[in-house]
Amino acid sequence: MDRTSPQAQMNQLISGYMQTQAVYVAAKLGIADLLTQGSRTAEELAQATNMHAPSLFRLLRALASLGVFAEDESSRFSLTPLAECLRSDVPGSQRALAIMSGEEHFKAWGELLYSIQTGKTAFDKMYGMPIFDFLSQNIEQAKVFDAAMVGVHGRETAAMTDAYDFSRIGVLADVGGGNGSLLSAVLQTYPAMKGMLYDLPGVIERAKAGIQAAGLADRCQVIGGSFFESIPEGADAYLMRHIIHDWDDEKSLTILRNVHRAMKPDAKLLVIEGVIPPGNDPCFGKLLDLTMLTLPGGKERTEEEYRALFRAGGFELSRIVPTQAEVSVIEGKKLPHHS
Repeated sequence: MDRTSPQAQMNQLISGYMQTQAVYVAAKLGIADLLTQGSRTAEELAQATNMHAPSLFRLLRALASLGVFAEDESSRFSLTPLAECLRSDVPGSQRALAIMSGEEHFKAWGELLYSIQTGKTAFDKMYGMPIFDFLSQNIEQAKVFDAAMVGVHGRETAAMTDAYDFSRIGVLADVGGGNGSLLSAVLQTYPAMKGMLYDLPGVIERAKAGIQAAGLADRCQVIGGSFFESIPEGADAYLMRHIIHDWDDEKSLTILRNVHRAMKPDAKLLVIEGVIPPGNDPCFGKLLDLTMLTLPGGKERTEEEYRALFRAGGFELSRIVPTQAEVSVIEGKKLPHHS
């Protein structure tokens, strides 16, 4: 079949789930880590992973045809640049993302029709509870989620500090800051800055060791709480990365109004999100938007939607600073006399 024909291209789209699952299994088994010392046969790898050797061979052969691993004449498999991304110990590792995508995400996306039909989250239907409740009850999955977010957002952090000047901010609050990797990176870039890391108490417990290890314990307050209830006061800027897109407009407004209440009049709001562009050009954000629909129940938004959301929450959207990554820094300032 002509690979450029519409049928061939459609076939590639239809078979996408096969690739997701094949990469997931290789990631889950840690195959890339096992190949760091050199090439190995499927039998050797099967022994190390407790798998069925002939079946593992078939998986690795299929992945090698996609450029993940390479098979030589003697049926030994080795790492390729793509396979390197699945190692646990490389900067920007995508192993955790591959595992998360092949497990909870894959199951929830299998119920996309339900979400389109009802507007409800497929994740809740599959797991009987919202995703963040599930993560708070399942420590192993929570660790994978944290690692996946670092893998996804690692590029964004440098792109963000390159594009936006944080130098005038004395105290930066990272609201819903997860394991603190973003705030740590910003504090290391700006040695005079102090930080406040705010997230759910369970998340904060997981974050403390990282803040300690980065040598930032004296410059960074770690505070547990829920942004649906209150936000700590005293920061010059309140940053939220990939928080607002997790929630519908009503819940997002609750968060924004709580930030508004905590903020000094001249403090800044910094929302780090993708902004959906107009037109039909390829845009990962439009697929991520469907992930938001099926998993947490949030959405990706256009510039106009952010403008309206900010205004309803008591902010004026002052500017959007694009970065080299998929995200922009959406800056807001507090409107006076907003209840």
